[in-house]
Amino acid sequence: MKREPTFFESISCFIFLAAVVGGGFAYFSIPIQPLLLLAAAYAAMIALRVGLSWSDMEQGIIKRLKTAMPAVFILFSVGIIIGTWIYSGTVPMLIYYGLQMINPTYFLVTAFAITAIVSVATGTAWGSTATAGVALMGIAAELGVSPAIAAGAIISGGVFGDKMSPLSDTTNLAPLVVEVNLYEHIRHMLWTTVPASIVGAAVWFFVGINTEYSSASADNVQGLLRELDSIYNWNLFMLLPFAIILYGALRKKPIVPMMLLASLTAVFIGMFSNGFSIVDGFTAMADGFNISMIQSAGVNPGSLSETVTSLVNRGGIFSMTTIVVTIFCGYAFAGIVEAAGCLDKILAAFSEKVQTVWQLIGATILGSLIIVFTAGVASISIIMVGVLLQDTYAKKGLHAKNLSRTLEDSGTMILPLVPWGVSTIYYVEVLGVGIGDYWIWAIPCYLCIVFAMIYGFTGIGIARSEEAQAKTE
Repeated sequence: MKREPTFFESISCFIFLAAVVGGGFAYFSIPIQPLLLLAAAYAAMIALRVGLSWSDMEQGIIKRLKTAMPAVFILFSVGIIIGTWIYSGTVPMLIYYGLQMINPTYFLVTAFAITAIVSVATGTAWGSTATAGVALMGIAAELGVSPAIAAGAIISGGVFGDKMSPLSDTTNLAPLVVEVNLYEHIRHMLWTTVPASIVGAAVWFFVGINTEYSSASADNVQGLLRELDSIYNWNLFMLLPFAIILYGALRKKPIVPMMLLASLTAVFIGMFSNGFSIVDGFTAMADGFNISMIQSAGVNPGSLSETVTSLVNRGGIFSMTTIVVTIFCGYAFAGIVEAAGCLDKILAAFSEKVQTVWQLIGATILGSLIIVFTAGVASISIIMVGVLLQDTYAKKGLHAKNLSRTLEDSGTMILPLVPWGVSTIYYVEVLGVGIGDYWIWAIPCYLCIVFAMIYGFTGIGIARSEEAQAKTE
């Protein structure tokens, strides 16, 4: 006979999750997916104790996974779009002209802007820092700009674009978990992301105008531009895929069909503009673009630098499998604890303590930080905290987009500040600057949660649910 779980049984599932993921992933570098399945197995033991059958647990998992399927479609579409947009020249064109905007006095602000633009276009902070970011770090060294400040601005731009891009995995995951429209979620994030970025830009601007720069040349940038020039035949048609996505966003069209349309358009643009093989265009959809594909246009891949090769070798539907598997493993845990009644038990106890909006925002931030610093990834905190607090926001008369925004403020933005996190390790290796040096200059990364708490106290930027608005009218 099924019974209600105790509070200790309920909370023990999350304690076990934090211990297993924290120890296994953070300290022993065990892949996150089997650790999540191990946590799900523990949750299954608790579910058996309270009287659930395996069939009941299966139904709980299936119910939760159904909500993940729209995100899976989007994530696969993101992989397709990255591969085809590099094939067409859309992404390289943004990088090509963005790098020519550099002015030594405004280098830091420009570095932020360039990486943000590239990250918005690709939906990945890693891609923008590994391509434009690497070139910008080389320029910073020649100009005499502090590597720590440069890295802080570059990482901030990458994360800003990742957070605001409709192509980003976490940007799609957060609204999916709490059942919010993607573009409504992105618009609501402007409340915290823009002010935090403005403060960062102001600091970088004043540092820039008070720094004396050397007259070193930007040969590394010019070399990069020449190599890109040899691959692609720049024209305005290359911006058409981006325009299609923008049109879909403004007209609120379904995101997946618009992504696929933009991808198909990119294939034909790459074929006619650059002389690439149409077979390679469709191959880029699956496996991503590869530098060897330029041979069909008569360009020798061996003549290109490693920087350009790393810039274009990316994308494809298969590049998204890791995050999709992670979602499935995380939702297995969430589905079981939800079916067992553990979430309801914790939620009931939690709701008794949270009385005000700022307390709820603060609890969301605290819970997300605990999981992010434990697991080193944002997707897990978005799933767990989102599922746990969704009903509480509704009961308080708050729109779910407040929750999705705060999940990204305390998840996506914080990742570069987690010393043992995968993102931080990646940035340190790619940019060559330690977290102890750059973290203070990655200003938007930690200011978003400050603005989130300010809004929680003042009520500014806090959206009420449609039901709550109807009652006040």
